[in-house]
Amino acid sequence: MVIERIEQPADVKALSRADLDVLAREIRDMLVVTCSRNGGHLAPNLGVVELTIALHRVLDLPPDKIVWDVSHQAYVHKMLTGRRDRFHTLRQGGGISGFSMRSESEYDVFGAGHASTSVSSALGMAIARDLAGRDETIVAVLGDGALTGGLAYEAINNAGQLGSNFIVILNDNEMSIAPNVGSIASYLSILRSKRFANAAREKAKDVLHRLPFGGMARKALTAAEMGAMHFVSPAGKTTVIFEELGFRYMGPVDGHNIDALVEAISTARGIEGPVLLHARTVKGKGYEPAEKDSRTFHGCGAFDVENGKLEVKPNAQPTFSDAFAQALNTVAAKDARVIGITAAMPDGTKLSKFAQKFPERFFDVGIAEAHAVCFAAGAASAGLKPVCAIYSTFLQRAYDQVIHDVCVQELPVVFCMDRAGLVGDDGPTHMGLYDIAYMRALPGMTIMAPRCEEEVLPMLEHALACNGPAAIRYPRGSTAGRHTDAVAPVEHGKAEVLRQGSGVAILALGNTVDVALDAYDLLETLGGASGVHPTVVNARFVRPLDESLLERLSAGHYTFITLEEHSLAGGFGAAVVEWTSDRGIAVRVERIGIPSVLVQHDSQPKQRAKFGLSAESVAERIVHASRQARMSTVSPTLAE
Repeated sequence: MVIERIEQPADVKALSRADLDVLAREIRDMLVVTCSRNGGHLAPNLGVVELTIALHRVLDLPPDKIVWDVSHQAYVHKMLTGRRDRFHTLRQGGGISGFSMRSESEYDVFGAGHASTSVSSALGMAIARDLAGRDETIVAVLGDGALTGGLAYEAINNAGQLGSNFIVILNDNEMSIAPNVGSIASYLSILRSKRFANAAREKAKDVLHRLPFGGMARKALTAAEMGAMHFVSPAGKTTVIFEELGFRYMGPVDGHNIDALVEAISTARGIEGPVLLHARTVKGKGYEPAEKDSRTFHGCGAFDVENGKLEVKPNAQPTFSDAFAQALNTVAAKDARVIGITAAMPDGTKLSKFAQKFPERFFDVGIAEAHAVCFAAGAASAGLKPVCAIYSTFLQRAYDQVIHDVCVQELPVVFCMDRAGLVGDDGPTHMGLYDIAYMRALPGMTIMAPRCEEEVLPMLEHALACNGPAAIRYPRGSTAGRHTDAVAPVEHGKAEVLRQGSGVAILALGNTVDVALDAYDLLETLGGASGVHPTVVNARFVRPLDESLLERLSAGHYTFITLEEHSLAGGFGAAVVEWTSDRGIAVRVERIGIPSVLVQHDSQPKQRAKFGLSAESVAERIVHASRQARMSTVSPTLAE
């Protein structure tokens, strides 16, 4: 097999032209087989096979550098940079990451996980190169979906001003996860219909530059060229938007034609200043199920290679995302002022179900979280009731807008933070472990977390009735479905006692209530052996805390154990510690959550077990707390 001869990028250069086509087929086979077992971002990687091969064919890595935007499409790059033998461990605990990681390989020059960062980071590398007097080639691979993010334009604007040599490859497949939206998508469709002979025009200008009066002729040709671009474009802007920002535009080029790509990349390396190379690709290329349904295969679970059918877990519970979609449709049917907003994640957040029922009230703003929140604030100021469905990890990108545009103005925007907590195999860039910390510091913000799918609707109804900023955090996946306690009405700032005991109180937030109830049941099965019967509390609210309940519990309990899928720094447990400390209440608080570490990719159950979020670990902590309390009541004389 050709792929077995590739141990480093230099080996790609040594292949015959015929070998490159074989290599592309073998790479696609490996992508499909591995993702069918492990899950992963299949369609994006199938779409960049030839582009990645061409980059490794032309560039001299590692002195030259490739920066992958988001980097979920870097699987092929990993195969060609010494990680082929480990590719079967993709997204598995202890295996290679599904994203670029600087700690994983010298060829991963910049880690990523969020969109629109590649041009900024590549420009920084280019400036560092210039200041050091080196001449390596820097390439940023930017998806057209990432062009809906403002950071990409901030970087392009700055790059045009600085004029440093580097290449931006626009990987244009007309898709983010769902089809791209907005004016930039329409603009790119114009570019796709035009072809300009970039290599030929550059050579012609070089010839003119050497002739008498050639410099003047070259300037005239450039001016005529720009005028022609204006003329052929019905919008009057074809290619000029990039050229006017200081880039040399090349393309569009067929992103699955290795020869065309090699020629274009080689030409781009020889052009002074920043270059934007527009490559047209097909998401899911080469695997029919992924080509037909690139949305499903953008980031998929395990599937059958033969027919592309995703594996369905038996007796699978509806997810929290499903519950949110149903809840939003329910409240929207009752109130025409409710609108749904997402940042290029209609499928992941399940807002696509809302879009089907209320298309005129659904807004996908593209990969632009800051705009999504400010847009919501504007809508709220005009009397609407916006619900922003954004993953916890992505809402971080709009923190200024949450503070400045929503909280400062006390506007009724509801943030539904999906994927809050441990997210499993996507790794540290996607963990939703910081939202409580960054939200609970904000004046006027209400923060809730449902313990089960059935609590989502009453919490959403309550959030919309708060008439101020509110957030609901819920995890990836579903509850175990083992505990069927009836859902009590939601009262502002009020927790719920699910099991009454004494001595130790478990204060659990969100889906960790399941863990607390499991621990309670485990201790009950031990009967008198443990002698411990804890109180189990469904906290429901982080802000405001149920202070009256905490006061009552502190009278009959010597230890509070807090549970949360969140960073211990600034989290729910920290809020309880602050409350007891501020009031001088002598209750020991033990916090179980995520310490200050970057959580690497693995399965959610393994991640939870690692950090003590299992019934066995919690039961053990409860028994230990009980023993400590009994020991502290023994007199020093008896203890001796």
